[in-house]
Amino acid sequence: MGMVSIVTGLLVALVFLAGAVQFWASSAMRYGFLLLSVVAVVAGLAFSSIRYVGPTEVGIVKKNALGSKLGGGRIIATGGEMGIQADVLAPGWQAGFWPIVYDVSTVPLVEVPSDKVGLVEALDGDPLDPGQVFAPEVEPAEFKKFVEDPSHFLAQGGRKGPQSNVLTPGKYRVNTELFKVEMVDATNVANAEVAVLKSNFGADPTISRAIVDDEDPVTLADTGEKGVRAVPLPPGTYPINPRAFEVTNVSTRETILRFTAAQAEANRAVTVNANLIEQAAITVRTSDGFTFPVDVRVEYKIEPQNAPIVVAKLGSEQTPLLSKMNSAVRAIFRNNAESVKALDYVNQRSKQESQSLAMLQDAMEDLGVSVLAVRIGDVGNEETLGDLLATQRNREIALQEQETFREQQRAAEQKKALTKTEQEAEEERRLATAEYQVEIASREKEKAVIAAQAEAEAIQIRAQAQADAFRLIADQIGSGNAALIEVLKIVGENSIEITPRVMVSNTPGDTGSRTGRSQDSETTALIGTMLDTMVHRNDQSTRDERGGEQDSRSVSQTSESP
Repeated sequence: MGMVSIVTGLLVALVFLAGAVQFWASSAMRYGFLLLSVVAVVAGLAFSSIRYVGPTEVGIVKKNALGSKLGGGRIIATGGEMGIQADVLAPGWQAGFWPIVYDVSTVPLVEVPSDKVGLVEALDGDPLDPGQVFAPEVEPAEFKKFVEDPSHFLAQGGRKGPQSNVLTPGKYRVNTELFKVEMVDATNVANAEVAVLKSNFGADPTISRAIVDDEDPVTLADTGEKGVRAVPLPPGTYPINPRAFEVTNVSTRETILRFTAAQAEANRAVTVNANLIEQAAITVRTSDGFTFPVDVRVEYKIEPQNAPIVVAKLGSEQTPLLSKMNSAVRAIFRNNAESVKALDYVNQRSKQESQSLAMLQDAMEDLGVSVLAVRIGDVGNEETLGDLLATQRNREIALQEQETFREQQRAAEQKKALTKTEQEAEEERRLATAEYQVEIASREKEKAVIAAQAEAEAIQIRAQAQADAFRLIADQIGSGNAALIEVLKIVGENSIEITPRVMVSNTPGDTGSRTGRSQDSETTALIGTMLDTMVHRNDQSTRDERGGEQDSRSVSQTSESP
């Protein structure tokens, strides 16, 4: 654009000069055209120094003349030297950049997408420290100022070479002659994971850490130090330079390491899913010479704070950890089996689990691995322990039969004791009943005696009263008449026939008075008749009762006969 402006200005000036020559005779016209020519040249030169930078561009300036040469191996000028200028041009119109003296080019803004980070390499700056391959890490805000203000970067001792810092998502006005930017994916740490960083730059590490006090500690790195960083990154997305840091994602979920006979190839781990790893079954030999496979399941996890220790001791790959655990588990189970017999090993599975768990925890604790549980599945098979297990089954069946017989015997004894107790209870009940009956009879007897005594006393009182009354009557009307009155009362009350059926006569030799004898005879006859009537009634009543019973028996026999 600058040269076009100059050429255009010169052409316009020539036109004005031609007009001046044409009107040379007229001084006024001549001077006017000459002035226009000068103005055209000046305007062409002025416009030639103007540069335009678009809104999404950056202007990069290179000075070709009118300056000193750069020294010290620098390629970026910060003090007006010839060469690439550190400062860039902002969007808009920029003046003062004359053609030939300056070259101005435009490049797009550097844009870092949301899922990327920008790796930056500086082409100029102070050299890196000996032994370092990356520039020291600075604060993110300071690094952004370094990138967008090259003069500040170079003035503050920015280092030449790969930068440990990265550009986070956004747009940047970068001098691409000083900084090269490469886009890479951001570091993502998934759930149930932590990221352990191993820094490839910085001073020597200074943090010493050990999980078990009597174990050798590992040395971890702090910020700005070289080595495995002591603080892991929790789940999330991080702008990390994957060249300045080695990133190891460590799973913190519970993982199952299973040793099973179904795994064909020994010592070769196969990941079934995110937290299940299978290996070949463990073969053990017991003290009595039996050799058999054991299915084992080990549950373990790595706590987030212990992940740096695991990486520092075993590296970033999973294979060393699995190899270490595989070796420890097999050795522990084989050693434990050597001290027991096969049958005890089968019967004491829980003891083997707890014993192996404690030993495995001790073996893996200093590595930062937490062993949560040890489970034993199938022990042996038909080929290795078939005969032994058959003998055990037969023995167990015999023991169960003996126990069943003892239980039956105990049940019979308990039933016998129960029957005896029930009989004793029944006898006690009968004895109590008898005692109650005796007591009741005694009370009934006392009651009857008291009633009889009362009745006797009543009869005696009545008899005495009647005797006293009869005596009073007899004194008034005579004993015979009194007796006759009493007899007539009885006849009336009992409806007795008074026609005499008993003859009573005087016996010879009776010396009583005639009248007295006559009355006594009548009285005697009447009493005899009354007694005869009463006897006759009793006989008739007895015959009626017997007849009724005979009729009842006849009716009963009739109903029973077919």
